Amino acid sequence: MSDAVASFRNHRCPVEVISQCVWLCFRFPLSCREVGGLMLERGVIVSYETIRRWCFKFGQAYANGLRRRRPRPGDKWRLDEVFIKINGEQECLWRAVDQDGNVLGILVQNRRDKATARRFFRRLLKVTGSVPRVVVTDKIRSCGAAHREVMPSVEHRSHKGLNNRAENSHQPTRQRERVMKGFRSPGGAQRFLSAFNGISPHFRPAGIS
Repeated sequence: MSDAVASFRNHRCPVEVISQCVWLCFRFPLSCREVGGLMLERGVIVSYETIRRWCFKFGQAYANGLRRRRPRPGDKWRLDEVFIKINGEQECLWRAVDQDGNVLGILVQNRRDKATARRFFRRLLKVTGSVPRVVVTDKIRSCGAAHREVMPSVEHRSHKGLNNRAENSHQPTRQRERVMKGFRSPGGAQRFLSAFNGISPHFRPAGIS
């Protein structure tokens, strides 16, 4: 969390306490209240609202720092989308992973059209700083249309059975969604999941869930 060191100066709690709370919230399926209970057992009194604000403020900086230490993503990208309920409204969660299952990016939108797919492709190119060799999607037509416009030189494979790795990558999000009893807003879901997908896999050795 070195990027946010200057921001810690106005907080009464030490950097180590804040970092521990943020890590616990993003790594394990724990609510902010449960994290507060764990810290109380260690003699640290902090409210769940304070922990929630810490996650909102420092989570993305934490994830960005980890992302910069990782090797470049693979050259085979798999894209998939699922529907999630936010305040009773159905939203679409787009996700991209490489051939090793590393999450490249997510996008929460209320549509699955060409404009949304195009925006997601461009965001992935900007965040990763690389161009894939192959893009694998399911049968959704908007992905094919956006691919031809944004990455026409990249091979595109469209087949439901080829995209199991991307589909499986949604499982940690589903688990966290249940623990949090749903997300409050599309923007809140975008912020939380962007940090969550950057932090959680880093502390999840192969074979350990």
